[in-house]
Amino acid sequence: MGIEVYVGQISGSVTEDEVKKLFSVVGAVESVHLVVDSSSGEFRGCGYVRMSTDEEAREAIDLLNGAKLGDRLITVKKAPPKTFKKAGSSGGGGQGQRPQ
Repeated sequence: MGIEVYVGQISGSVTEDEVKKLFSVVGAVESVHLVVDSSSGEFRGCGYVRMSTDEEAREAIDLLNGAKLGDRLITVKKAPPKTFKKAGSSGGGGQGQRPQ
């Protein structure tokens, strides 16, 4: 499994193929995911690129942060770790008891 990098400040006119082409200069791109708002369907201006290795991900950050893609300078940085919520978790846990 590859390593993901976050890409911000992406122009709305840029396609996944264009992002993949730019990052392919650095190494093997496993996938590109451009983030779309789930309720409105509008592009959020950011995405994630999964590179094949840690080294390629680091190179992408070093070489492509501040690069021009479309009509904007993009931001490239280490992707934050994914957090998953447990299914059925209500978050309470205290069973309604008050601290004494």
